[in-house]
Amino acid sequence: MNSSKKKSILTDKRLFSLVQLNEKISLESFHCQIDEYNNYLFNEAIRSQKDQMALTWLLRERSSEIIVAYMSLISDAIKLSATEKELHQLDYHFKTIPAMKIAKLAVSTAFQQKYKGIGTLMIEMAIQIAESCNEQHFACRFITVDADIEHNETVFNFYEKNGFIPNEEIKGKNRKTISMRRDILFRA
Repeated sequence: MNSSKKKSILTDKRLFSLVQLNEKISLESFHCQIDEYNNYLFNEAIRSQKDQMALTWLLRERSSEIIVAYMSLISDAIKLSATEKELHQLDYHFKTIPAMKIAKLAVSTAFQQKYKGIGTLMIEMAIQIAESCNEQHFACRFITVDADIEHNETVFNFYEKNGFIPNEEIKGKNRKTISMRRDILFRA
């Protein structure tokens, strides 16, 4: 489908619902281009929840209840250099700063063709979850992600467009992922 004919979901979020994965939800309709991410959802996500290692959230199309995308969230803490702390106006002597990590984020191949902006919507929802934690449970200053450039060379640009910046500590290393962060209080 031509990208100009894709429906923009950012204008109508009512098309979708975000639900936590449970054993009663059928996953068979989901398929993304990265086998590792399909395998995680089908074979590891429930166990990760039971072991309190990650919570997986499913974005479902309201009309069909088909899974459009998923993300697995975990708690995180990041080390920032003095320069990075200054950039984010963090005048604290803490060695680490509280964060929430998007451990996995995948969009169904079929829905990549149908809608525009699903990945961005998932990031917005992750930020809303982090903000809810800030209001009710614990502090979370950053959303972090390890951009999986091994499986998707353009994912770094996607996260940059969504306000993430690379963590200084790992810049320039030859890696399969690039550690990135987004300040949910201030945009750097």
